[in-house]
Amino acid sequence: MRAINPIKAGLAFGVVLGLFHLCWAALVAFGVAQAVIDFILGLHFIAPFMTIQPFALPTAAMLVAITALIGFAIGVVFAIAWNALHPAER
Repeated sequence: MRAINPIKAGLAFGVVLGLFHLCWAALVAFGVAQAVIDFILGLHFIAPFMTIQPFALPTAAMLVAITALIGFAIGVVFAIAWNALHPAER
């Protein structure tokens, strides 16, 4: 089994997590995030209890950047663990 490149895995997972949160920031910017979160909570039989704050670009940028960095770290750790558990064939 081929080894996973930790940097590539980190970048891939970081991009996915960052894009997910960029989409959330866009929902907030367009004013539909409250309806979305109320709907999702309702699907889980949870009464809505969160209030979405007004959009702020610096906060959105920090959200996307921090989650992308966390995603990068998770991807790197995943690849290292995967490679340790699945040694390359010789």
